[in-house]
Amino acid sequence: MNSKQLTVNSLKHHTSHIAFVFPGQGSQCLGMGKEFYDRYPAAKAIFQEAGDTLHLDMARLCFEGPAEELNLTRNTQPALLTASIAILKSAEQEISIKPNFLAGHSLGEYTALVASGAMSFEDAVKLVEKRGRFMQDAVPHGIGAMAAVLGLAGEIVEKICEEASSERNVVVAANFNSPEQTVISGHKEAVEKASLLAKERKAKKVIPLPVSVPSHSPLMRPAAERLAKEMERIEIKPLNIPVITNVEAESLTSRERIKMLLEKQLYSPVRWVESIQRMKRDGVEIVIEIGPGRVLTGLVKRIDSGLKTLNVERPEDIQQLIAHSKICYQL
Repeated sequence: MNSKQLTVNSLKHHTSHIAFVFPGQGSQCLGMGKEFYDRYPAAKAIFQEAGDTLHLDMARLCFEGPAEELNLTRNTQPALLTASIAILKSAEQEISIKPNFLAGHSLGEYTALVASGAMSFEDAVKLVEKRGRFMQDAVPHGIGAMAAVLGLAGEIVEKICEEASSERNVVVAANFNSPEQTVISGHKEAVEKASLLAKERKAKKVIPLPVSVPSHSPLMRPAAERLAKEMERIEIKPLNIPVITNVEAESLTSRERIKMLLEKQLYSPVRWVESIQRMKRDGVEIVIEIGPGRVLTGLVKRIDSGLKTLNVERPEDIQQLIAHSKICYQL
């Protein structure tokens, strides 16, 4: 049996379920995907399709930047989606592990939906480019802010946000990333007030994030409304693999609710801790991060150290994945 025949079905008696997870904004970096672009025709085709669809040189943007251009939200989102799908397609050329579940952190949920077959890559890359622009347009520069609170439970951070909010200035828990890391988002003044309260409540650290778009907060409702109109043009197909969604942290198998959940995702918290816990309850033992960086790999370890984690961000990582699969098969 060669590596391409090592599927989840052939490993059933030796491992439990596998999940693929895909990174969100913040994992981008110059050069992402280049080694795959140079080595795998499937990766080069994805970069070419993205460039043709958006009428820009996606390879140049991802490989050469400049960083200031890549880090613009309207560019970051399609660029990260492109790099992640290019890496996934490259891995699929070498090994045919079919995951039992998919999930993505915020923007990464679009990558998961493409991987599930629910959305075409062309539709997704157009949609996330508009998503990024809508998010930038929704809040004037300097009005919004985000910060990461370390060392406090998510429930405590939620209460702090309620205390720091007023009718005119709102802050909410936006990303429940790990049991001791929660990102807050909203109006700058309210985020600053909540940050001070978190320090008073003995947070280990509060880190202001270098963003002006207050993602996953009520300030994103105007962007969500515009996104909903754009999604009316998008065809959603049946999912081949269930996706654990950010909004509900439950397994989504029906295409009928996808557009509603993507709209709601923009102004709702990313329930990443619950998403990983949901996978674990459904039998997942191996979580494989596919895409630039290792942010999600680190978060998964903090959520449940009993889960096996692997990541694929460079071509040599595919060989490690093949080796791991062979070991599993032989056990």
